[in-house]
Amino acid sequence: MTFSWIASYWQLLLTGAVQTLTLLVISVTFGFVIAIGLAFSQVSGGPLLRTLARGYCTFFRGTPLLIQLWLLYYGVGSLLPMIPGIRQSMFWPILREGFFFAAVSFTLNYAAYEAEVLRGALLAVPKGELEAGRAFGMGPITLTRRIWLPRAIRIALPTIAGEVVMQLKATPLAFTVTVMDLYAVASKVRQDTLLVYEPLIVVTVFYLVLTAIVARSFRFLEAQVPVRR
Repeated sequence: MTFSWIASYWQLLLTGAVQTLTLLVISVTFGFVIAIGLAFSQVSGGPLLRTLARGYCTFFRGTPLLIQLWLLYYGVGSLLPMIPGIRQSMFWPILREGFFFAAVSFTLNYAAYEAEVLRGALLAVPKGELEAGRAFGMGPITLTRRIWLPRAIRIALPTIAGEVVMQLKATPLAFTVTVMDLYAVASKVRQDTLLVYEPLIVVTVFYLVLTAIVARSFRFLEAQVPVRR
């Protein structure tokens, strides 16, 4: 095995790694925010909100991420240029890139899975703690902000860590919509150099290291905010 090709491709590898990390951060951050709304809609929302939230989660959890990505990129993406003025707008440079559709698809998919995790965590919060908050005169918003949501997140931390790792391992799918992530760079190296295993080994090591960092980070958080049962 030879890895001398890294000297020629290190800048491209670095760019691909940044693309992968950016996709992960965007999808996890915005997906988590959406998941909070979906979880509360299912737990304490009205019949309409509850039905819509459940339908959303069922659709995105029940269909392959790759199909969702292709529907957005090849479906919605092909319709966008037909909207009058869209090509002349300031948003067109973003909307024409596969990265945009990958980020949106990953975010929506992650939100559905995370919503189910948070829904279970919200229901697992001891009712006595919520009743104690109400006894202190907390309103619904204050109670949610200071007790219910933080407690649920603490309960769900181990599962959230697993979902983040799963999201990380899904990022190579972005390669299928022309995103030059790390896996796409490895494929280019394979085509250019006819090396089969070495580029894949580099990608594997990158994902292993990043997974270890994510796992250790969440373990550190769990140690800082231990769950009381």
